Amino acid sequence: MSSPLSTGRRTIVAMAVVAVVCLGAGLLLSRLLTSPGKAAADAAPPVAGPITVPVENRVIANTVVIRGDVGYDDPVTLRVETGDLGGPAVVTGQVPAVDAILQPASVALEVVGRPVIVLPGDLPTYRTLRAGVSGPDVVQLKAALASLGIDAGASTDTYDAATAAGVRALYQRVGYEPPTAGEDLTAAAESAQDEVRSAKSALAAAQRALAAAGTGQARSALIGLDTAVAVARQTLATEQARCASPAPAPAPSPSSEGGSPAPEQGEPCSPVAVTQAQGALDQALAARQEADAAPQTAAERDAVASAQLQLSTAQKRQTEAESATITPLPASEVVFVPTLPRRVDSVDVQRGGTVSGNFMSVSGATIQVVGVVSREDTELLPVGTTGTVSVDDTDLTVTVTEVRDPKPKTPADPAAPADPAKDDAAAPGDRKEVVFTLPALTAEQAASLQDSNVRVRVPVSSTNGEVLAVPLAALTAGPGGESRLELAGKAGASTLVTVTTGLAADGFVEIAKAEKPLAAGDLVVVGTAKKDEPDPKATAKDSKAKG
Repeated sequence: MSSPLSTGRRTIVAMAVVAVVCLGAGLLLSRLLTSPGKAAADAAPPVAGPITVPVENRVIANTVVIRGDVGYDDPVTLRVETGDLGGPAVVTGQVPAVDAILQPASVALEVVGRPVIVLPGDLPTYRTLRAGVSGPDVVQLKAALASLGIDAGASTDTYDAATAAGVRALYQRVGYEPPTAGEDLTAAAESAQDEVRSAKSALAAAQRALAAAGTGQARSALIGLDTAVAVARQTLATEQARCASPAPAPAPSPSSEGGSPAPEQGEPCSPVAVTQAQGALDQALAARQEADAAPQTAAERDAVASAQLQLSTAQKRQTEAESATITPLPASEVVFVPTLPRRVDSVDVQRGGTVSGNFMSVSGATIQVVGVVSREDTELLPVGTTGTVSVDDTDLTVTVTEVRDPKPKTPADPAAPADPAKDDAAAPGDRKEVVFTLPALTAEQAASLQDSNVRVRVPVSSTNGEVLAVPLAALTAGPGGESRLELAGKAGASTLVTVTTGLAADGFVEIAKAEKPLAAGDLVVVGTAKKDEPDPKATAKDSKAKG
């Protein structure tokens, strides 16, 4: 039986153990449970203070990022005009294979032994070009020949002899005989040449007749007339002298003995003889005067004028006929394509078959990227600007080759009206298409890019190497509009520093100049930490807990 003293000791020890356990439990619960006041105090924001970032050394580059579709140029269908052939348009050769490349002055096809030549140009072929024809298609032909280094004459809109010479040079380059004007026109030119020769002969004959008429009497005839005048004068003088002398004595009779006869006496004066002699002289003088007068050649001159007119008319006809025979460019022997070179996508004819209209589909020979940007961005992307595109983890350089208005999109259902809200081309003045060309690609790269959408990065401005830079948030405006930085010091002190900024991009700005020295690592203030307003929901919970 235990004593009362032992029982009391056991009771004291038990109470002590219970007290220790309760104390431990209290300490544990004090860590797990938080009073509403303590929770509110712990949730309060820290004391307000500046937020700082270091000044950095970095390259600042302004880059335009464009999403673009990859593919070849828009496909074009080639069409040949066969209306002038006068028979079946049989394909005789030069059929290209798919994926072949058509260059300027390539032969796309051979029809009835004649080439179909590919030339650069926007207008389709719609007529045969020959002497005297004028229009924009002639201007296009001359420009195409000039792009090949072939002289086609002055840049007018008329097809002339110089243009025909350029066409002959083109056919020599492709290895075919130049086209001819046709048998009818050739025969007409030959007939005009014969007419000119006949007119020249008639003119020469008329000119000879005029020359003969203009020389008057021949020299021998003039000598005869002069002699007749001299004889007539002498006869008149003799008759006049006879009448002026006394009558002669009778002549003695001959001697009976047979001696010589007496001299013959002159004839007696005869006034009639004098008159006759005077008339003969007047007649001889008149004939001589008529010989000296200017000849009458009016008829011969009229004949010469008529012959000259006939020759001029014949020469004009010859010029027109020969002009018509200069080398033409048949509509069936040329096709114009907006841009070259081109890649053959499909061929719809074969050798031995016939062609009528469309015969081939071609697209651009080089892969390009076409992206749409705002009008403002196009000012940063002139032709020649370079950028990069990533292909299989390799950066390839791309070059801007064209900036154009977007082409209208065709809806999937042609009968359905276009939705301007979904069509980027609805406001062509606000959006532009930028065309990039890629360098030579491997077969794997081309296959990877084809019909894909890629991101093109075009740096439009950059600093030359690393420069001092700070976030844009670090800048404040001074009273005069100048830019300032708040440079953090020790013990919470700060200093305002006026700076001159440079290029800004990606949230950073270049510090080109500062009134106080700045270095990388210096801390600048970008903001101030502020206490948040109490959360109404949290306040309500705290009130309930306290209640």
